[in-house]
Amino acid sequence: MNERSIPGPADASEVAAYMRAVGAAARAAARELARADTRARNHALHSMAAALVRDKASMLAANADDVAAARAAGQDEAFVDRLTLSSKAVRAMADGLREIAALPDPVGEITDLRYRPTGIQVGRMRVPLGVVGIIYESRPNVTADAAGLCLKAGNATILRGGSEALASNQAIAACVHQGLADAGLPKHAVQVIATTDRAAVGCLIADEAHVDVIVPRGGKGLIERIAREARVPVIKHLDGVCHVFIDASADVDMAIRIADNAKTQRYSPCNTMETLLVHADVAARVLPPLAAIYIDKGVELRGCARSRALVPAMRPATEEDWYAEYLAPILAVRIIDSLDDAIMHIATYGSQHTDAIVTGDYANSMRFLREVDSSSVMVNASTRFADGFEFGLGAEIGISTNKLHARGPVGLEGLTSQKWVVLGSGQVRT
Repeated sequence: MNERSIPGPADASEVAAYMRAVGAAARAAARELARADTRARNHALHSMAAALVRDKASMLAANADDVAAARAAGQDEAFVDRLTLSSKAVRAMADGLREIAALPDPVGEITDLRYRPTGIQVGRMRVPLGVVGIIYESRPNVTADAAGLCLKAGNATILRGGSEALASNQAIAACVHQGLADAGLPKHAVQVIATTDRAAVGCLIADEAHVDVIVPRGGKGLIERIAREARVPVIKHLDGVCHVFIDASADVDMAIRIADNAKTQRYSPCNTMETLLVHADVAARVLPPLAAIYIDKGVELRGCARSRALVPAMRPATEEDWYAEYLAPILAVRIIDSLDDAIMHIATYGSQHTDAIVTGDYANSMRFLREVDSSSVMVNASTRFADGFEFGLGAEIGISTNKLHARGPVGLEGLTSQKWVVLGSGQVRT
């Protein structure tokens, strides 16, 4: 298809007009995608994957420019690591697109179809959201992942990556556009914002005429700003203050294994445990050996007075520690006296992300599942399983702690909605 690219704004005064043009093009593309069948969307995904592999050298060269600029700007190594692409990362992006193509297509599925006394059939059809705006930082692989997921779910996508990854994102977008063209789908089904002007974000999150939902992926400051200023609905989570509660009936070896994994398998993800709650009846058997594992791995422990009596190496925990999302080798530890106390602690200090109980008591496990108001609640499993791939979604666009629409890992189903459909044979209401 010979669609012209939308030129980026020459100066800040043109940003609003540019973003309106991007939004209008996305809305038009969304209408075309609504007519595209599964075969066309999968064809595009496979072509995108092939283009990523074929153009790897130019993509890595663009990324090297971004990395060099980040180092020159004094960014720290963790930032540079998130920004850097490798041959392995490019292969992973391509594989991810192929995996998305292999997922069942949710679009058009009709469920709960039933006859009414009038003879009409009433059911629900799964449909795309329409236009999804995604705002993210640092990680250029999000460009391919987000484009692929949104396309599979039949949505047009507006991608606003961080300014530090602009060259990388544009190189990936070129491969995405090649895939769309190969499948005969509109180029503007996926658009990467061409300006680094921050005003573009403000325009995107207020564009109620063209954008149906915003998904922010990045630091807390970015997500707080989006949640505060957006006029378009937002799928988000602010914090991942995740808990593991070791109940009195827990198998000690299992509890230690789960609590170790939940904290130390990786420190930076949002589903990593930040506070460990231990029932007083089992604390003397659990905490000393578990603390030895943590200390050996370099984890700083901050505990309540009862915890420090069992593990003197712990530092005193403050009130702020119970609210903290460390994303680092730091863990808050508290000894409590009952399941009720555990549920109350999580309700008071948690972020409704992911919480787990380790228990041998069926009644307690069911109470925990019912009463802990988080997007993912687990029994006898590590919080690190709160992930789209691990949940069998194939992939995810992010984690949502919203209570409406999508909650938890947001995969293809979370990028769609449902509408009522009625099938009749001439019925009229009397």
